[in-house]
Amino acid sequence: MKLTATRAALLKQLGNITRIVEKRNTIPILSNVKLTAEGARLGIEGTDLDRTAIGDCAAQIATPGTLTAPAAMLHDIVRKLPEGEISLEASDATLTVKAGRSRFQLQILPSEDYPDLAIGPMSHRFEIAGPALLRLIDDAQFAISTEETRFYLNGIYLHTVDAERTLLRAVATDGHRLARIEMEAPEGAQGMPGVIVPRKTVAEVVRLLKDHADEEHGRVTVELSPQKIRFSIAGIVLISKLIDGTFPDYQRVIPQANDKRLTVETPALVAAVDRVSTVSGESRRALRMAIDEGRITLTVRDPDHGEATEEVEADYDGPSVEIGFNARYLAEILSHAGGDTVLIKIDNAGAPAVFTSREGAPALFVLMPMRV
Repeated sequence: MKLTATRAALLKQLGNITRIVEKRNTIPILSNVKLTAEGARLGIEGTDLDRTAIGDCAAQIATPGTLTAPAAMLHDIVRKLPEGEISLEASDATLTVKAGRSRFQLQILPSEDYPDLAIGPMSHRFEIAGPALLRLIDDAQFAISTEETRFYLNGIYLHTVDAERTLLRAVATDGHRLARIEMEAPEGAQGMPGVIVPRKTVAEVVRLLKDHADEEHGRVTVELSPQKIRFSIAGIVLISKLIDGTFPDYQRVIPQANDKRLTVETPALVAAVDRVSTVSGESRRALRMAIDEGRITLTVRDPDHGEATEEVEADYDGPSVEIGFNARYLAEILSHAGGDTVLIKIDNAGAPAVFTSREGAPALFVLMPMRV
């Protein structure tokens, strides 16, 4: 294999691909990326056996070929080289990287041994605008559980729901909070199987969408089956295994009888929660919310640090009620609720609360109370 490519094009795609490659592996080839020079493109592929990312860049191919090279080292070399042309040339068991007066030789492994994450047939395919997909999963991913024993909660449950119109929903929960984000289902998504997209895959899709937010990447193509999902974003293809498990019936967690409704300005509540949380220790983040007519009183008490209290104006005319929340969980939900105001529906001190920006909003959050 022998080729030349610009540093900018090569660095961009190496950055996209190498993020999913584990730096330390008991299997050496899994620390490599696969390079394929063919036609006028250099294909780059990386995998961690659960996910595979594939991209390419323009290149002047003198001799086509394929090989695997250390992902992290190759990326670091290209990143540190000056702007301009970079040449890659393979001979025997080494890859020579040259640019200007710099020359590097890397150990390579044969591409025949590189694992192939077999895709198989995809039962459903649809296209969705990048910003819409970003809103759908980015506002839900914070609620994904990190508890490995409940592996079926370690991702976002992506599925469709038939209501007045077919909706595409992303749901995540860790047992303490729940996020449910929905939008009108794109054409082709109807009837798709409900799938659990792993946490790492969700994070990578969010990164790709944010990295290419300023590009004319148009629409994202999503293909899926009960076992795998494939995202095509701005020239990058990300293939991932899905979590083999059953997501719980989240609808049972969403309260329907919360009749105490208060509306408060989101920035004011976020700032107040942040201020009173200053005195809370790392081990205890309990915040008491006392709701009275026209106001919310936030109180945090910590035996080792002290006490903080602040009042926030609110639109509320129901009976007085007190409820406790984890301050960090509350702040995260408020940051994702969107809108200038947040609508909070409460029943009693022992029942979960519902947060939305308004009635019927596409984003809904549930937060379990805690004893304070």
